[in-house]
Amino acid sequence: MNLVHRCLCSSARWRKVVEAHVIPWTLDGVELGSRVLEVGPGYGATTDVLRRRVAQLTCVEIDAQLAERLRVRMTGPNVTVVCEDATAMSLPDNDFDGAVCFTMLHHVSSVALQDRLLGEVVRVLRPGGVFAGEDSVSSRGFRLLHLFDTMVVVDPGTFAGRLRAAGLEDVEVEVNEYAFRFRGRKPLR
Repeated sequence: MNLVHRCLCSSARWRKVVEAHVIPWTLDGVELGSRVLEVGPGYGATTDVLRRRVAQLTCVEIDAQLAERLRVRMTGPNVTVVCEDATAMSLPDNDFDGAVCFTMLHHVSSVALQDRLLGEVVRVLRPGGVFAGEDSVSSRGFRLLHLFDTMVVVDPGTFAGRLRAAGLEDVEVEVNEYAFRFRGRKPLR
């Protein structure tokens, strides 16, 4: 992430937005279960909220500095931070009740890698497990924030099909002025 983006994502203002708007809207009506995977927690604003809602939270963060920073900050027995690439996780199959990602898919450097990440999330979900998340829609401000930064915008119009292709069913994608939320379930069979 560029400097402006890092400052924003680590700010108290962003933490308030995450707690008051992002997580409530994204997870409205979603039951994650007790063992939850968070993909791409970054500075941990979402992790701070999630760890109070679930019994066991495992965070997969590709950036070694962010992972270590989060590991040090997340004291207590219910959060595990793993530093690895979510497109090739070392986590076991069928292990999580739910999985989430918030405002991070556009940082994955290609559509093919985004799809590989989706497939990995489905692999580690138990049958019946839910995957829910949120990402930004493209706008002038969003594009400016990502100058000299990785930005592969996710098209909410095609994302439901991509989630189904990854192996999810009961897929929903909903768009508002700033973002889109999604959810889907791994089949029981």
